Amino acid sequence: MSMKICFATNNTHKLEEVMGMLPAGIEICTLSEIGCAEELPENQTTIEGNALEKARFIAERFSINCFADDTGLEVEALGGAPGVDTAHYAGPERSATLNMALLLRNLENKPNRNAAFKTVFALIWEGEMYSFEGRIQGAIATTPRGSNGFGYDPVFIPEGFTQTFAELPPETKNKLSHRALATKQLVDFLRKIA
Repeated sequence: MSMKICFATNNTHKLEEVMGMLPAGIEICTLSEIGCAEELPENQTTIEGNALEKARFIAERFSINCFADDTGLEVEALGGAPGVDTAHYAGPERSATLNMALLLRNLENKPNRNAAFKTVFALIWEGEMYSFEGRIQGAIATTPRGSNGFGYDPVFIPEGFTQTFAELPPETKNKLSHRALATKQLVDFLRKIA
């Protein structure tokens, strides 16, 4: 199997994480490699909608097979927030530190710390759209812990573990994370069509 596909993301952490999960034969080209310097649109009200909007944006402008993702952290005690606003929860600067600080403030004195991380990949292949979702349950820690990972990883404790994503070795996280689950579905699909 050999194929080249664009991952429509400007997030280098996501790019590295997904590239590390792909089997030989699936080559990723980046937005800079296809000449896209624009900020990708995220104007939808759902995680699925944002993933599809970004994939369509690249597919239509560059006539290339591509996939895009959107990821959200859904916290039960906050009615599913930050959800679609996960990346810019504390403001447009998309600061992981500020986002985590606001999340922990909003959870103060709340006994229910249950949460889920959800990633949706939208794939546009030969003009057809496909969607793959990965979801992992867990809980929000009371303070950030660990230095691996990115985003909310220092405060998210996956179900069945006592460490946060940021405390787990990357190879462990990359087997069980929401993005890993969605990537596996995407790869399985690409293998079938290759």
